Amino acid sequence: MKPIVQISLDLTNIDEALATAAMAMRAGVDWLEAGTPLILAEGLRGVRLLREAFPGVPIVADLKTMDGGYLEAEMMAKAGATHVVVMARAHEETIKCVVNAGRDFGVKVMGDNLGCEDMVAAAKWLEDLGCDYVIHHIGYDERRGIAARGMRMPSPLDQLRDVVNAVHIPVQAVGGLSLEQAIQCPAFGAPLVVLGAPLTIDADAFKTADGNLEDSLRLICNAIHAYGDVGAV
Repeated sequence: MKPIVQISLDLTNIDEALATAAMAMRAGVDWLEAGTPLILAEGLRGVRLLREAFPGVPIVADLKTMDGGYLEAEMMAKAGATHVVVMARAHEETIKCVVNAGRDFGVKVMGDNLGCEDMVAAAKWLEDLGCDYVIHHIGYDERRGIAARGMRMPSPLDQLRDVVNAVHIPVQAVGGLSLEQAIQCPAFGAPLVVLGAPLTIDADAFKTADGNLEDSLRLICNAIHAYGDVGAV
C-alpha cells in the first residue's frame, strides 16, 4: 500500500484541534486522529465536529478501548469515526466485540500493543482476532519514566521490523519518534506514519507546537509520500 500520513490531535481544545487539522490537511496529511486527550476533553462532540469540518477524510478515534468494546466502537462510528483503537491488553472478548462492531458499522479496527510483554506476539494475536491494523506503541509514560531513571529511552523502531514481519496487515509505529525516524517508518515496512508528540504537539503542554509547523509538515508529507508501495521487509 501507499504510505499514509496521520496527524494525532492530542489536544484538549476542539477549536485548536480543528485549526490544527485544517493546517495539516493543507500540508498534505491523509488521516486525522482524534487523540485520547481530545476524546477525554470533548467526547463524541469532538469527533462529530471533526467529521463536519472534514467530510470524506478518515478519522481515527484513539479510544484505547479496554472494555465495553462494541458500544464504544458503535458510538464513535455513529459520530463519524472511520477507525477505532482497541488495546491488546484488553480481554480477548473485548477485542472480538470491537472487531464485530467494526464490521457492523463499517469502521476499521486498529489493535494497539502498548504495554505487552511480548509485543511481536501481541501484534500477531491482534491480527488473528480480526484487527485491520496494528499499532506498535511505546507509551508516553513508559518513555519518560525510563529516561528519568537515566536509562535509554525505548523506541518503537527497536522491534518494528519484527512486528512488520510477524503480520500481514499494515503496521503503524507510535511513541516519541523523531522527525527522521518517522520518515524512516516506510523503509521498515510500516506504511502508516503517525505524527504527534513531539513532532507536531508539545509533549508537555499538549498544545500545538510552536514554529512554522505547516511548512515542516508539508516537507514531512512529501518525503513520506515519495515512497512506493510499502510492505514487510
